Amino acid sequence: MAVLPVYNTLVVPEGNTFIQTDYYKKTTGRNPVPDERIILLVLKENIHRDKWTPESFYPIGLVGQISEIHEEGYLLVHGNYRANIEEVTIYPGGQLDVSISHRPDTDERDSEDEARRLKEIKRAVVKFSEGFQWGQAIRGLVARWSSISEAAAALSPWMMNTNEERYAVLAEDSVLRRDTVMEQMIYENLEMSRIKGEAQSAQEEDHQKIYRETAIKKQIEYLQQELDDMHPENVSDVRRFEVKIQESGMNETARKEADKVLNRLKQEGKNSAEYGMLYDYLDFLTTLSWKKEEASYIDLGQAEKVLDEDHFGLGKVKDRIIQQIAVMNLKHQQSGSILCFVGAPGTGKTSIGQSIARALRREYVRVSLGGVRDEADIRGHRRTYIGAMPGRLMDGIHKSGVSNPVVVLDEVDKLSQSYNGDPASALLEVLDPEQNHTFTDHYMNVPYDLSGVLFICTANTLDTIPEPLLNRMEVIRFQGYTPREKYEIAMRHLLPKAREAVGLQEGSLEISEEALKTVISDYTRESGVRGLKKRMDTLCRKAAVEIVKAQAAGEEAPVVHVEKDNIRDYLEDHPIRHGRVKDTARPGVVTGLAWTSVGGEILYIETLLTEGKGNVTVTGQLGDVMKESAQLAVSLVKSLFPKEAAQLKDHDLHIHVPDGSTPKDGPSAGITLTTALSSLLTGVPVTPRVAMTGEISLQGTVEPIGGLPEKLMAAERAGVEKVFIPADNEDDLRDVPAEVKDRLTICPVHRAEEVLQALNILSEA
Repeated sequence: MAVLPVYNTLVVPEGNTFIQTDYYKKTTGRNPVPDERIILLVLKENIHRDKWTPESFYPIGLVGQISEIHEEGYLLVHGNYRANIEEVTIYPGGQLDVSISHRPDTDERDSEDEARRLKEIKRAVVKFSEGFQWGQAIRGLVARWSSISEAAAALSPWMMNTNEERYAVLAEDSVLRRDTVMEQMIYENLEMSRIKGEAQSAQEEDHQKIYRETAIKKQIEYLQQELDDMHPENVSDVRRFEVKIQESGMNETARKEADKVLNRLKQEGKNSAEYGMLYDYLDFLTTLSWKKEEASYIDLGQAEKVLDEDHFGLGKVKDRIIQQIAVMNLKHQQSGSILCFVGAPGTGKTSIGQSIARALRREYVRVSLGGVRDEADIRGHRRTYIGAMPGRLMDGIHKSGVSNPVVVLDEVDKLSQSYNGDPASALLEVLDPEQNHTFTDHYMNVPYDLSGVLFICTANTLDTIPEPLLNRMEVIRFQGYTPREKYEIAMRHLLPKAREAVGLQEGSLEISEEALKTVISDYTRESGVRGLKKRMDTLCRKAAVEIVKAQAAGEEAPVVHVEKDNIRDYLEDHPIRHGRVKDTARPGVVTGLAWTSVGGEILYIETLLTEGKGNVTVTGQLGDVMKESAQLAVSLVKSLFPKEAAQLKDHDLHIHVPDGSTPKDGPSAGITLTTALSSLLTGVPVTPRVAMTGEISLQGTVEPIGGLPEKLMAAERAGVEKVFIPADNEDDLRDVPAEVKDRLTICPVHRAEEVLQALNILSEA
């Protein structure tokens, strides 16, 4: 209700206003006492004073006497009578005049009925107040109530009725109906207060239980902490994990998941079937290194020294690693491509990963992917499965104890697929720098940052690596070792390690240079040094037998000498017969070059004409591509030598590639086939010390091929003096060891005619 002063009246010193004296006397039967403070209470719209209009005020008000003015800001008013608002005049500044008239009641109360109803109201109020501290005090107040309206007025501050509802009571002219409405309002508010009180009591009771439970838990935690401090060896699992989670430095997502699982661990208890699974998960999560390692400066000279200590040769690979280290020094973070080392077995692809880790002063992790066919091996198993484990990658990082190890993904070309998923596709996220900072292992189910990990992949071939995976890697080829490099590797690394492995003292076994070169040339046929290592192990074991026998006989331990003449006594294997060029030249036989998984080899293309009907036979267990090259060569030779090719009509042509037990395929024998057929038809022999390689087109163009360094090393080893190669492969000569290029005459050619002219098979135009 709003309080509006009525102007044009006597204003007392306190600033309060009176109703006009004659009107007040007429309506109340007495004059106002000077100390009496009389006001008119009128309900108005909730708008600002500047927007008042006569219609803003409700038509019925209340004239009352101010009994008390409280400092809290409210008035206690004793209502005298209701008044009609006849006219409202509003002046500038918000002042106004209000004309009012007395609004009489239409009937009188039934005294007996009102007394009975008032008694019921008093009983209800007293009963309601029994549970409160002020219950006794309110009894005296209730006893003084003389009417229902007085009871409603006393209870009005606690009643939850709106101004409109209260105004409806004021506007009611019938005393009986007004008392009935007020009685109903009293009972409704008592019931609402009772329900509210019960709800508050129930809520307070629940809160008290929660407070009590929280207090008990804190007390238990405090006591448990005291016990843990007194007996560190008996710290509870929950307490230990709480400390580990706080100290782990894990990201917010991982912390929430860890807290969630820890709460389950508390609830389940040690006797639960899931306790072991929850324990293992928290143990893995809290012992994983989450802290990002600070990038440290790496001395390039020291890194080069470490790489040279462990590996001889591999200059291209070492240069690329030094470049990577230089970039990391400048950016102060791990960056750069994912390296993929591709080459024949035994060329040092995996072992150089260890050297890189040592040069970077990082931990080394090797993850073997050979034969992996289950996506879960990469991403891990979901924890809903029995025996769930993290993937091999996260398991390796966990065991390394750091977040930035050097991870070698070994044999990435030997991944396979099954109904369990495609592991190669799972590796896409691991090896993509744009994605692997939020890699999510299924077992962990939280993101982990792999951006600080240096990944190195190894493979023997690129043919089986999916294209999307290969695009994320920088391929670095391991070309294999020359005989000189193998000799140095054997003397610096293989022989000392083999001697140490069998317990021989330094100087107890001596291998001459000629003997070691014989082992390299006659007892191994690979690009790598794995077979050479086996031969060194065999020599050391043989020497160990001689030394132990001498010691058993009481003799002084001898020094075992291995020379070229007695090497067969120590190596039981028969020497490997490498392809060596023949001494005699025959028409139709030409030396070719081939690439195999163990390096390069020479091969002979043999052709022969026999009486027949023009049939062409190709033998030697050749693949479809090589058979197509033979057909191309036949057609090309017919166009180059039309006269000589006439004899093919009444003769059968037989093309053979020796060593028929070995499958052979590829397009690089095209120029060799063309030269052999040209030599056969013209009768011009080609010296075996001239070899060639290159794909041929139907127009006679020599197309580029792969594996050139391995092929040239095989040619040099076999005694070839001159090699024809495609001109487009000239850039690949940078990867060929200098000692090989020095011993060969290498001739780049564009067309088949250039080769035939150089060999005097085709005369120059």
